[in-house]
Amino acid sequence: MGLAPMPSPPTSASDPIGPGRAHWLHVAHELADDLATDAAAREHAGKLPFDEVSRLRESGLLTLLIPAELGGGGADWPTAFAVVRAIAGTDAAIAQLLGSHCFLSWSARCFTEPELAARIEQRSAMEQWCWGGGFAPQDVPLTLTRKGKGYVLEGRQSYAAGVLVADRLAVRAVRAGSGEPVAVVVDPTRRGVRIDDADTFGQRLAAGGSVEFDAVPVAAQDVLGSLAADDDVLSPSTALASPIGRLLSVQLLLGLAEGVLAEAREYCRAAHSSWSLSWPDGSPQDPHVLATYGELTVLTRSAAALTDQAQAAVHGGLVRGEDLTYDEHADISVQVTMAEAAASRAAQESTSRALDVVGSRSASARLGLDRFWRNARTQTLHRPVAHQFRDVGDYFLNGAHPPFVLPA
Repeated sequence: MGLAPMPSPPTSASDPIGPGRAHWLHVAHELADDLATDAAAREHAGKLPFDEVSRLRESGLLTLLIPAELGGGGADWPTAFAVVRAIAGTDAAIAQLLGSHCFLSWSARCFTEPELAARIEQRSAMEQWCWGGGFAPQDVPLTLTRKGKGYVLEGRQSYAAGVLVADRLAVRAVRAGSGEPVAVVVDPTRRGVRIDDADTFGQRLAAGGSVEFDAVPVAAQDVLGSLAADDDVLSPSTALASPIGRLLSVQLLLGLAEGVLAEAREYCRAAHSSWSLSWPDGSPQDPHVLATYGELTVLTRSAAALTDQAQAAVHGGLVRGEDLTYDEHADISVQVTMAEAAASRAAQESTSRALDVVGSRSASARLGLDRFWRNARTQTLHRPVAHQFRDVGDYFLNGAHPPFVLPA
């Protein structure tokens, strides 16, 4: 029996005029197979992923969550989660690029009025925009200052996903004077926008980097809405943006865990097809190897089960819409946090210990198994598992609602 992802719980059908879930999963698996053929070589080269973005664009995945009537794929979040996870198994950096794009391209629908969101999504679909940016708070926030009928954006965002290849940026800024955090859309070709490579040791093809805004003009309609976490500002349904964004990170981590185990297993099978008394490194008869694969499989499948529960909870919250309560949102958020913690542990353990069971051969740059470990560590550093355990414990013991956290 192979280590395949656990099936997702039943979800509602896609928009009847859209291609449907089965189509998008087929597209995702075809793209993942295509990316797998040279994943190690591309990661080693570290070139900007313009070719990979072209593949995403040609596949239709850049419009995945945009309603079909606006020219998009008409898919729902359960489908988007499955797509990101399928691609993460072979190329987690491109999966992060796609996941960030999905979240940011959808964010207008979450943070602004329906008419403006529809206009943004329709243009995004028509022009096949790739979105980059992020809404996580920065140590020194971007500042949005009123100027005439519009605004001026200033400051530096130390890290934002996908910005090196983006057609549009969605970032967090605070209004000068009030300090209210808001979501802002920026054209990266505008004068005053400067983007630099993040130069990370992992997720190298996710096109992340820093962005500097030097008196960049922003039109009033490009200020989407408030990101304040206060109960009287952000409704429970809008606050679902936090668990949705964090579930994308969970898909990346699960894909990494499943992907490295699958590659290590195939290498072990191909390299050691017969039993040997000496049990060389990675032998499929070595009791240590068998026990390690068993333990990592249990860790990964357990994380996948928690993720399925969290996805079902998020989907239920989206269905409830404006009827969702703050307490219900807190319960959904905690379920996502538990999935985060489990997926983080599964990814870190699997990407590290899979190298042990392959043995000294895993040090070969040609195999590229190290990219899984580097990608997992880079991803988990943004939200340490200790913080996740603390939030779950505080909710269990004190009933404290988890913090409103948006992705970087």
